[in-house]
Amino acid sequence: MDKQTKLNMWMFPLGTVGRDMMYQLFTGFILTYIMFTRQLTPGQLGAITVIMVAARIFDGFNDPIMGNIIDRTRTKWGKFKPWLLIGILTTSVVIYAAFNSTLQGDAFIWFFGVIYFLYSITYTMHDISFWGMIPSLGKDGGVRDTISSRTALFAGVGGTAASVFIPLLTAGGMTIGGNTAYAYGKVALVIALLGPVFMCATLFGVKEDRSYEKEQVPPVSFKKIISVVTHNDQLRWIALALLLQQVGQNIILNGLGSMYIYFEFGYEGGLWSLFTTIGMMATAFLMIFYPNISRKIHRKPFMWQMLLVAGAGYLLMFGAGALMPTNMVKFWVMTIGYMLSNFGFYAFYLIMMISVMNTVEYNEWKNGERNDAIITSLRPFITKLASAICVAIVTLTYVIFGVTGYTNQISSLEQEASLGTITETAKLDAIAGVIGQIQPGQKVGMLVFITLIPLALMIASYLVYKKKYILDEEKYDAICAELAAKEAEN
Repeated sequence: MDKQTKLNMWMFPLGTVGRDMMYQLFTGFILTYIMFTRQLTPGQLGAITVIMVAARIFDGFNDPIMGNIIDRTRTKWGKFKPWLLIGILTTSVVIYAAFNSTLQGDAFIWFFGVIYFLYSITYTMHDISFWGMIPSLGKDGGVRDTISSRTALFAGVGGTAASVFIPLLTAGGMTIGGNTAYAYGKVALVIALLGPVFMCATLFGVKEDRSYEKEQVPPVSFKKIISVVTHNDQLRWIALALLLQQVGQNIILNGLGSMYIYFEFGYEGGLWSLFTTIGMMATAFLMIFYPNISRKIHRKPFMWQMLLVAGAGYLLMFGAGALMPTNMVKFWVMTIGYMLSNFGFYAFYLIMMISVMNTVEYNEWKNGERNDAIITSLRPFITKLASAICVAIVTLTYVIFGVTGYTNQISSLEQEASLGTITETAKLDAIAGVIGQIQPGQKVGMLVFITLIPLALMIASYLVYKKKYILDEEKYDAICAELAAKEAEN
């Protein structure tokens, strides 16, 4: 292995730490931020939901278009890095603006609509170019597995750090400035600065294979994008499996999980931080050791084992949540259950991320073209489509179980604290009284949506992958060998 490949294995993953902090802040906390800082009528909540779903669907369809644009880009810096730089800088500006507005009512809804679509456009620029670069960093299966798993590790570091510190510093006794709105503004500023800083590692430390420059520049064509997807059956099946997996994994992380923890155990961000930190600790093992695991256990048998682990975790969470009295023992049992479920789900994600990229060589073998940017753009497309579905599910859950009736009261108290009309201690005492009004049936209903529904989706994802995805390790290696032989002949 040459020196540059070894450098790529560290500098490329390092670039995503700040990106994933941005992603976690915006997609994981924007709805929670709104619920606890704005007074929302049912119509306004509906408008916010429509904006989020529409923007994420738009964003998803924009992904392959961006992939096509990247494939056409030819500069002395390559086709990926210009979009990495433009995208990360503009996303930083958008994120800062999103969490530092003082608008309320309908004016805020209009502002939110503009800012959300801007985020969709700017984040896509660097997201597609970042993940699209991986196939250009190495065709060897071991190198690709290492880069992919290590990138997932660093992404996990960024996302987990955000998941830990954002709630810790924005809700409860450690809230920056004593109120949620001020705290989110400062957190957003820090993360908006960290994104470009970490991206410098990829921009200046990574060198990709630029053999694509010898190929004719493909035209911008919707027909081409559709053709790549429709003529690659393995890409279509892995896309469906990934969609099911992503919806199941992210329901809990799109605001519903934190809302359940606040309603069940109290309005203290530190509890949600602890829940997510412990819950994600086990995934670090996979991020580090997956390349070694993949050499000993093939993907499909490993997925079955992980399904059993995740299933046990979800059932443990549901049983504890529904049957145990509210205390810290219950909290720890549910946290352990989440750790098990997240371990299994993350294994699914790693496998599917690699499986999507492996369809690049399958596409070259079957159709004569790699189309790596278009193909790899399908992964974030599916992630964003799943995110839109999650938003709809979360909002539906809020409506069914009357969540806004309580969050509006909490938001009102947060606003009073920001104006200095009540002390922080009085605010927290009043919020505890609001949470005490929540009925057990409402909390159990939310529990179903964060445990049993994700488990059902995980089972469906496994069945699709097992029965329809044929690019196992042997098949992929054979395809690569055949492509190498053809290249040697030419």
